[in-house]
Amino acid sequence: MSIGNSPEEDRPPVGDEHRPSVGRALQQARIDARLTVDEISTSTRVRVPIVHAIEQDDYSRCGGDVYARGHIRTLARAVGLDGNALVAQYDEEHGGRPEPTPAATLFEAERIRPEPRRPNWTAAMVAAIVVVIGFVGFTLVNGGGEEESGGAVAEKTPSQAPSKKETGKPSPSKTADPKPSDSAIAGAPADKVTVRMTAERGNSWVSAKDHNGRLVHEGVLRQGQSKTLTDDKRLDLVLGNAGGVKLYVNGKEVKDVGQVGQVQRVSYTRGDPEAG
Repeated sequence: MSIGNSPEEDRPPVGDEHRPSVGRALQQARIDARLTVDEISTSTRVRVPIVHAIEQDDYSRCGGDVYARGHIRTLARAVGLDGNALVAQYDEEHGGRPEPTPAATLFEAERIRPEPRRPNWTAAMVAAIVVVIGFVGFTLVNGGGEEESGGAVAEKTPSQAPSKKETGKPSPSKTADPKPSDSAIAGAPADKVTVRMTAERGNSWVSAKDHNGRLVHEGVLRQGQSKTLTDDKRLDLVLGNAGGVKLYVNGKEVKDVGQVGQVQRVSYTRGDPEAG
């Protein structure tokens, strides 16, 4: 499976002297990330012919400007580019977005003046009756509460003094839960394989499958982000930037996974980590 580089004469034209076109920028970022067109299509769900066409600055397969902008944002996110900037460049190269028509000018003639509302005397009378009943009820309840308040205070006064036994006991101190460290993964069950990935040097495209070959994770791991995966038997990984990922397998750090910018395919099982 090829990465999908095009010959020099088939590459999309440059937008100006210093800035590549939208398709050329997406293609170059994908090549720099060591990703194939098939891998990009799988991760973004954009069909392979459409990915090829967009990289050639051919947007006729997208079905319109709205879908073209959506595909550009999706592909840019998969290869680590700014989707908003590329969409703005696309609008510049294709005449910009159409100006929306103000809705007020379309329906100005259909506006109907509301008729003056008449006072609702029935509702006013009901509201007045409710206020009077509420005031009377509040007065009765408040008067009874004042008579009973003295006895309630007298009964509660003896119990408010703390006993000597209670004052002699020190109050229990609350201990803060310790923050989990990177090595906390060592407590994972021994009957499973556990992998923790942290992007330390740049972004990395990551794909993971379980022992049945089923895809359990796929996407870009941004710098500073972490991801933990588990399986009963085996995990198969594809790291798009192997040297930029800090890897813990079954609680043990795995070093020398690869170089920065290098694509590595590794497998891990239970017990002491061992690259496949």
